Amino acid sequence: MTGSGEHLGRARERLTALLVDASTDALGAAGGHVAGVYLRSGTPGLLRLATLVGLPGPLFRPWWRLHMDRPFPVADAYRLGVRVVLPNATEMVRRYPQFAAGLPFHFGSVYTPVPGAAPSFGVLTVLRPAVPDTEDELPGLDHLGRLAEDLGAGLRALVAEEGEAAVAWEGEPVCVRPPELCPGPARAGRFTWDPVTSAVRADDRLRALLGVAPEDCPATGADLAAAVTPDDTQRVLTALRETAAGRPPESPLRVRAADGATRLLALWPPPGAADPTLVSGIVVDPGPVGSADGVADLLPQGVFCLDRSGLLRYVNPAAARLTGRPPDELLGRPVWEVMPWLSGSPCDDHWRGALLAPDPVHFQVRHGDTGEGDWLALSLHPGPDVITATVVPAHRIDPAVRLSSPPEPGVAGGPAPVGGPSATPLYRPIALAIALTDAVTARQVSAVVMQELLPAFGGRRLAIYLLQDRHLYLAWEYGFPTGFLAPFDGVGLDAGIPGVETLTTGRPLFFESMRQLADTYPDLALDAVVGARAFLPLIASGRPVGSCILGFDVERGFTTEERTVLTALAGLIAHAMERAQRYDTEAALARGLQQALLPRRLSTHPRVETAGRYLPGTQGMDVGGDWYDVVEAGDGLALVIGDVQGHGVQAAATMGQLRSVVRAFALGDRPPDEVLSSTNHLLIDLDPGQFASCCYLRLDPATGLARIARAGHPPPLLRAPDGRTRVVDIAGGVVLGVDPRARYPVTELELEPDAILALYTDGLVERPGEDIDDGITALRLALARAGSAPGRRGGRSLAGVADRLTATARLSADRPDDVALLLATRRRTSGDHR
Repeated sequence: MTGSGEHLGRARERLTALLVDASTDALGAAGGHVAGVYLRSGTPGLLRLATLVGLPGPLFRPWWRLHMDRPFPVADAYRLGVRVVLPNATEMVRRYPQFAAGLPFHFGSVYTPVPGAAPSFGVLTVLRPAVPDTEDELPGLDHLGRLAEDLGAGLRALVAEEGEAAVAWEGEPVCVRPPELCPGPARAGRFTWDPVTSAVRADDRLRALLGVAPEDCPATGADLAAAVTPDDTQRVLTALRETAAGRPPESPLRVRAADGATRLLALWPPPGAADPTLVSGIVVDPGPVGSADGVADLLPQGVFCLDRSGLLRYVNPAAARLTGRPPDELLGRPVWEVMPWLSGSPCDDHWRGALLAPDPVHFQVRHGDTGEGDWLALSLHPGPDVITATVVPAHRIDPAVRLSSPPEPGVAGGPAPVGGPSATPLYRPIALAIALTDAVTARQVSAVVMQELLPAFGGRRLAIYLLQDRHLYLAWEYGFPTGFLAPFDGVGLDAGIPGVETLTTGRPLFFESMRQLADTYPDLALDAVVGARAFLPLIASGRPVGSCILGFDVERGFTTEERTVLTALAGLIAHAMERAQRYDTEAALARGLQQALLPRRLSTHPRVETAGRYLPGTQGMDVGGDWYDVVEAGDGLALVIGDVQGHGVQAAATMGQLRSVVRAFALGDRPPDEVLSSTNHLLIDLDPGQFASCCYLRLDPATGLARIARAGHPPPLLRAPDGRTRVVDIAGGVVLGVDPRARYPVTELELEPDAILALYTDGLVERPGEDIDDGITALRLALARAGSAPGRRGGRSLAGVADRLTATARLSADRPDDVALLLATRRRTSGDHR
């Protein structure tokens, strides 16, 4: 097992080295700031970002996975096998409007396919400064082509030795700092560490950085830790062991060298957590702080610098005070870790703009995690290698960077609307539309409006009313005094209030002061003495949906551009709300259908105890097609678990059909392979446009013999009576509904008395951006712990075990998929030997 893991680790190391070298070389070839490689993955039709040089990976998480059929340049380059060149943002908008909507910044890009088999291994990608429209003006295109060919040759050699799976990328990308940030031969070096033998292999650059002769190069993990940071060796050794176990540090470790200089240690996770494998790493010397930083130390405003991977390289005392830490504790840490109020929407858009485009970016943010802190004005000044940021209180911001009209003379100043070259009012409809695509419930839509609309225009209060039976009901409120909006909940369309009038007339109403609002509606109760209000009608395709109220704590004017943009945004919100209401109706129908189809009780046997759990997903409102069942099969029991692809009424209906079919075959005591083959044929004949995974087990309660077949489903887990827990290695066939000639081999297994068998769906073990094998490992460890917990009458309660295994998912408010779990154990009798 160890040899296999080491072999796998070396193959992964070779693959990573090929990809990183090609990406870094591509930067210089095309004069770019960012480069990376997308590779095909084990999931059909899915490309994954394998390496990323020059950008902080988490900030670009939405682009880690791309389907080859999407209208994106990476997908076209891969699918068509041709180079795609986008010299500037204008060409990007013309050819790939969806891609441009997600990254509406001024940059150019080149996408070069990596030649391989049918049609290519992946795509070498470079993002660079924009140039005029002619493709010939982009430098280095031929050089990029040669780099892609060389990478393809290296990948073909790796495939010849290790097989196609060696170049299929799973999991997160490897993010590397660009070479410009590590000048000279002694700024960065690579190494690998073998957790089994503790052997270290270092390259020449690492030996130069550490200042050791070749014969004195670190040979073990302990030697390496002592050479990198003699005062903190245990921390390095712990990080190495954690990474070997599949738990790498979330950010580079900041350590001190023998001379007191700061060093950064970045570690790559192994390809799998089940076996010990080689760990790869980089040691970086970020270099001394420049003399200009000493001058910035004296400035009253905050100043900090970060490299293109998001790590802080300089923080002056004024900026450090915002974090509550001294500057020397911040260097080498991700800016979003030490200043979390600079992350999330809409800040991420501004950071992306500064990293991709040359223009300064100005915006404002509220300091503090509670949302009640002071407003700060930030300016980001991009450079080739470093972004310099300045931060001052919002009331000291230069009016030149404001996008909206400043407060009227004599009015106390408040924070200007968030804005800058990457977030102009014309951009907000695009940003809001993108955010609303993932919001499918009325509450989610309202939350997006609060997160996107209020910061964009400096608003502090929000209320959304929805129309039902000619009355407006409060669906969301934020920032208003407690109970103030209660009298307006459920008002009829004949009420003389602005929230009703804006909907019945279809005209937005803008009040630049509360005095103006009181003069227009003298009988209206007001929640504040000063401020401004905007009342927006929510109308979708001519149909009234509701109304939206924006509140501002200071008096302010509304420019013609702002009024136009807010009216357009109200239309987007209305369409999203209307869609959410339709989905709510469908969700209620689908959930009712699914609950009716799931078993009310499981078949029982005197010698077998079973327990099942089902949890619907909470992201969106469509239910999935997960199901489980226990059926009498002759003198034994059949245990079944399955997952229909997709969500909604169709998935629930297909699930009901499959459950009935499998149950009928089980009652006839058909062998597991015949059950799955017959179900596969039936699903293909039904042609619902969906496929399903399934695991079918026929158990003999008397002998404990279990015969198992599975179709594209995660493997079962088995906890032995002594507590040892493992993944059951069983052969499998393709998912149901795809191949009429598919075969489903049967594996035999003995279920000892008091052993626990666990069948589950991927919703219990899969998380976005994480490897499913890590999730299975976590479930295996949880089963080992839960199975030994005391239950009723001093023994184990299988229902209690099921509750413990699903506790995290049950308490989570963000379940991306449905969860199904089925447990089974044989009861011990007096005739069983212990």
